Amino acid sequence: MKHLSIIFLLAVSGIAYATGVSPQFADQEQQQAYDTLTSELRCLVCQNQTIADSNAELAADLRRQVYEMLQQGKSKQEIAQYMTDRYGDFVLYNPPFKLKTGVLWLGPVAFLLIGLVIVFLLVRRKKAEATMHSQAEHGNEHAEKLAKIRSLLEKGDPS
Repeated sequence: MKHLSIIFLLAVSGIAYATGVSPQFADQEQQQAYDTLTSELRCLVCQNQTIADSNAELAADLRRQVYEMLQQGKSKQEIAQYMTDRYGDFVLYNPPFKLKTGVLWLGPVAFLLIGLVIVFLLVRRKKAEATMHSQAEHGNEHAEKLAKIRSLLEKGDPS
C-alpha cells in the first residue's frame, strides 16, 4: 500500500510540473506577449482562473493556440480579437464594458445595493416594532394610572 501511494504521488507531481512549463520563444517580445495574453484570457472551464493558472485541458489548448498564433507572427490584438470572436467577451478576464457585458460589471454592485436596502428596511421595521411596543406599554401604564385616579375620585378621600 505504501509503494502504491508513492507511485501515485510521483505521477501527480509529474502532471503538476508539466502544466507549469511555459513555452520558450526566441524573441523576448513574443515571450512577454504570451505571458500577457495567457494572464488576460479566462479559462472557460474554470471561469475564475486565467488560462495561465488553469490545469484544465481547454486552458492547455488555448495556451497552445496562443503560442502557435504568436509563432505565426500575429499581434496580441489579433489574438485577443480571434479569441473574443470565437468564445465571446467572456473569454477576456477583464471584459470591456458593453451592453452585453453590463451584467458582469454591474451585477455585483446591484446585488450589494439590493442587500443594503434589505438590511436598511429590516432594521427600520425592527425599530418601528420596538417603538410601537414601548408606546403600547406606556399607553397601558397611562390607562392604569387613569383608572386608579378615577377609583380614588369615586371612593372619595378617606382622610
